[in-house]
Amino acid sequence: MRGVVFQGDCELALVDFPDPAPGPGEVVLAMKASGMCGSDLHAYRAPKGRRFSIGRAAEGPVIAGHEPCGIVVAVGSGVGEREARLGQRAMCHHYKGCGVCGHCRTGWSQLCEEGFIAYGISGHGGHADYLKVPASTLVPLPDELSFETGAAISCGTGTAFGALRRMNLSGRDTIAIFGQGPVGLSATQLAVAMGARVIALDVGTERLARAKEFGAAAVVNPAADDAVAAIKELTHGRGADLTLDTSGAPSARASAVRATKTWGTCCFVGEGDKVTLDVSNDMLRRQLTLIASWTFSTVGQAECARFVVDRKIDVDSLFTHRWKLDQAAEAYRLFATHTTGKGVFVM
Repeated sequence: MRGVVFQGDCELALVDFPDPAPGPGEVVLAMKASGMCGSDLHAYRAPKGRRFSIGRAAEGPVIAGHEPCGIVVAVGSGVGEREARLGQRAMCHHYKGCGVCGHCRTGWSQLCEEGFIAYGISGHGGHADYLKVPASTLVPLPDELSFETGAAISCGTGTAFGALRRMNLSGRDTIAIFGQGPVGLSATQLAVAMGARVIALDVGTERLARAKEFGAAAVVNPAADDAVAAIKELTHGRGADLTLDTSGAPSARASAVRATKTWGTCCFVGEGDKVTLDVSNDMLRRQLTLIASWTFSTVGQAECARFVVDRKIDVDSLFTHRWKLDQAAEAYRLFATHTTGKGVFVM
């Protein structure tokens, strides 16, 4: 089979690998869709010889892609009918832990006490013809959803859903969402479906236009306007009830904190980099709650899929580009410009 491998310095290759065979407790998925995520760019841009890694260190070349969705085509020994069956449509929770600690048993393998493997980063991922995973990582894909939607829920959209749920977003809230890349735009789409008023922020005019299409009540370009002042003007001087940073940019994180109302909640989901805050003035003296939200559990992934079905959310509209594996170099060159919507490989 073929798989996309990041080689560093914005280079990648389509490499031949043996077709996988499932061992005990494992299944093989024939990939149907594998999404492109902003966090892929950490590995894509890493200097050659300095592999980007999360979780246990990988050995040898690793197939990229941590938003996998496909069909079960092989089942290993010891896998029960309720865990997986041939022909099943399935998403994959893209982490593997020890399977027995408290975090793993509650679907949070990325918090495993013994360490974890993240598919597409420290273990083979979904940018390939096939993917071998433990049956326990499968999350059923509802028949109403496309494989592309399943891929989005497997990281970007699922991450946005998990953050909104952690913040207890409701229809009475105004939320400011910093960054309108794939995760931020998903958050805008989901927050609107939850009844909230959304203020969307991004430095890209194309992404702000998409946020408006997805239901944002107002948009702000921090490159042109003071983000904190703009949000306060839109909220009668109080600040947003909730703020969410999906960008990971230090300036956006700081603005998200400062644009939150007194007694409000700010959440970080963007990976990497740092932020400097005045703890007294930015947080303590405003009774601010600051939380971090890292992806989701298997239970949360299934809950997100059901929410999308029940609310008839058009997650497929997130995708502006659909690619084949042999177009991977072109796909990531474009994706790295931060001017497009979400991309996905379809097989």
